[in-house]
Amino acid sequence: MDLPSFLRPDGADTLVSVVARPRAREDAIEGVHGDAIKVRVAAPPVDGAANEAIERYIASVLGVGRSRVHVLRGAASRHKRLRVVGLDPASVAAALRAAGCPLPGAVNPARSTSTHAL
Repeated sequence: MDLPSFLRPDGADTLVSVVARPRAREDAIEGVHGDAIKVRVAAPPVDGAANEAIERYIASVLGVGRSRVHVLRGAASRHKRLRVVGLDPASVAAALRAAGCPLPGAVNPARSTSTHAL
């Protein structure tokens, strides 16, 4: 399986490149933005609220506990690197596809929109 460019293996973990859009109407993955996935969160970028919302949202999409997703780099930036503990890149990609998130090369006829909202 070809992995999307925004996923990188790191031992037993996966690094995920994210472009954040805080203060959105709803939490959702908009799709791919360059070499990252674009994630909207309703939380404002104040006192780490948007980072926590991204961690919580990605954990829910992947079906893992919130404690297994961490902002590794970019806490004060829209461009972030997340660590997903204990999931390899293929498992992360499969979970994103199963959740109906738009990924490069993924076709999901059951989804009529281009975002995955929770």
